[in-house]
Order: sequence, then C-alpha cells, then structure tokens
Amino acid sequence: MKLKGRYGQYGGFYVPEVLIPAIEEIEAAYLRFQKDPAFVGELNSLLADYAGRPTPLYHARRFSEQTGFAVWLKREDLLHGGAHKTNNALGQGLLAKYMGKKKLIAETGAGQHGLATAMVGALFGMETKIFMGSIDVARQNVNVHKMKLLGAEVIPVSGGTGTLKDAINEALRYWTANVEDTFYLFGTAGGPHPFPMIVRQFQSVIGREARAQCLERIGRLPDVVAACVGGGSNAIGIFSGFLNDSSVRLVGIEGAGRGLETGHHCATLNKGAVGILHGAQTYVLQDADGQIHETECVSAGLDYPGVGPEHAYLKDSGRAEYVAVEDEQVLDAFEMLTRLEGIMPALESSHALAWLLSQKGLLPSRTVAVVNLSGRGDKDVGIVEEHRPMG
Repeated sequence: MKLKGRYGQYGGFYVPEVLIPAIEEIEAAYLRFQKDPAFVGELNSLLADYAGRPTPLYHARRFSEQTGFAVWLKREDLLHGGAHKTNNALGQGLLAKYMGKKKLIAETGAGQHGLATAMVGALFGMETKIFMGSIDVARQNVNVHKMKLLGAEVIPVSGGTGTLKDAINEALRYWTANVEDTFYLFGTAGGPHPFPMIVRQFQSVIGREARAQCLERIGRLPDVVAACVGGGSNAIGIFSGFLNDSSVRLVGIEGAGRGLETGHHCATLNKGAVGILHGAQTYVLQDADGQIHETECVSAGLDYPGVGPEHAYLKDSGRAEYVAVEDEQVLDAFEMLTRLEGIMPALESSHALAWLLSQKGLLPSRTVAVVNLSGRGDKDVGIVEEHRPMG
C-alpha cells in the first residue's frame, strides 16, 4: 500500500485495483491544475460571481446574550445552493471539465452535496447521477426535487441502513464499472486519497476568509472556532485557516443522537475505533468484529459512521477537540437562532450552536467564538416540525 495522503497513521487508499488508475488520474490532474493560472482564475471567478463569495462574518448579538460571550457566524448558509458544499463541487466539477470527463456522480446525505453537484452538472452541461440513501430521500425530499429540476438523476439506495454510508458504497460500485468517462465528485473530506486533500483545499477558502475577517472586523483572532463534524468537510475548511494559530481552540461537534450510551448516535470521534471505511484508515463506529454500526441522529448530513482522516489525526494530536451534543439540544439551538436572529440554520450547523449554548457560564464573557454556519435550514423544516410540532 502506497504511503500517500497520510495524516499520521490515518488516510491512505484502500480501494479495488480497478479504481487505482482512476484515483491516480484525479490526483495527477489536481496537482497539475491547482497551479494552472487558467484553472485558478476560472475557479475564483465562479466562487465570486456564481457562488457569491466571500460570505459574511456576522455578529449574532441576540444569540450571544444567551451564551454569555460573543458569537460570530461564518455565513456559508448564504452561499448559492445554501451550504458550504458549493465550494468543493465547483472545484471538483471544474477539475472534471479540465480532465475532459462528461459525466458526474456523487453521494449525498442531507442532499446539499447532491444539490451542489447537480448545480455544477447543469452549469457545465454534464450528465449527473446522485446516489442517496432511501431514508435520506424521504427525509430530504425538498432537495431531491431540486436535484431533479436541475437535470440530475437521483438513485435511491435501499441496502444497509439506507443512509450516507450506503450511498457511498453504491457510488463506488458504479464508478468501478464506469471509470472511463465518469468523475466521482466526492463530497466530504474522507474516502481514499486524494479526496481528503482535494476537498480540504477547495473548502479552505472558508478558513482563509474567516481568519482575515476576524482580524479586520474584531481586531484579533477568535478564542474558539467551532464547526459540526460528520465526514468533516465544513470543519476542516474553517479549521485550516487557524491550524497554525495555537491560541485558537478548535472544536468539532458530532451528533450524540439520543445519547452516547444508547447506541443511537453518529459520534465517530467520541465513540469509534480505528478501522478502514470507504478506502481510508480513520476512526469508525464498529463492533469488535469490525462490522459497521448503524448510526442515528437528527441531521442526515452527520449520519455517517466514519470521519475524514485529518480529523482523526487532529484528535490524536490534541490540536482539535471533538465533543457531541444530543438531538434535543440541537433542536433547541435551531429554534433559538431562528427566533433571535431571523436566521434558520441547518440541523447540521445547529450541533455547533448547541455546543456553544452548553458553554454558558463555562467560557469567560470576553470569549470570541466563530461558528461555521455551514448551511441553511429550510431543508430541515419538515424534520423540525416532526420533532417539535407548532400546533
């Protein structure tokens, strides 16, 4: 096994032999085009004029009164498509175009990566297939309709748990049979090398902007940077801007679901063990025999039994810490930001907000916290209504 794409012991690529040429082709193209002035110029233009970057840094004053310290929101929810997923989809979609690929495939959980890929497929005129767990198709039906309107084919995956893990399995199977003309636009900072490296790079724009905005708006770096973690792309995107600033505490927040001791959760870094999932060595929710646990939490985007390998490394090294919040706390945070700021956060992002609320009285009042508001919550209204009926 080649020692590529390693973060300490984590990462690498453990894939069927038939996929190795395709993966190496993507890596070679990425290393070539990331320095190509035409590619960089086109991507920067798309990020600005199509996606709407830079996204604002917003001081949530009324929400801050509830935490007892200053909370600033990095507004990825305002990005075209409604979530941070657009950054990576544009980068990889453009890479596919420069490689001469005609077809895109992607996996999706909450539907935001599928939506972003469908947008890019429409933009570049590429045939697009989105693999999505059947459970997620039902609970994120608004995004499914959007993907179809954009011309993508949505393929429900009913095997296994019918969630993100199974969608990735099916997408990898399809790619194995169609590597010649198809580009797998991987959605999170996980999977086999070079995907964690590529996704991190295309999401690092969040961290670069946030760091510069803190210095300009607040006059100093934040004390805490918080982000939700499923696979981990939005978190690694914002963390990357502050990794070298030892004074900045990096906190990733996972889904404890109904509680860490119930088994109904998706807190991989809190309760997992080292294993191999979807082509990489990382922390995995598994039993003593290596069988993957079922996961369960209120947000589809965090419902995943693995995590990106760089997060596994950051946990072990102590540079970042990873905590978990329960579904009820998440729903409380969703309601609070919506009512106090007129901003409806995605349930994924609400995990990070819930942790900040739990720190009331624990962090000094002079604390400045930046949270990556990774997406907007209109896709989650049905789920919230199910749990908290308005009457």
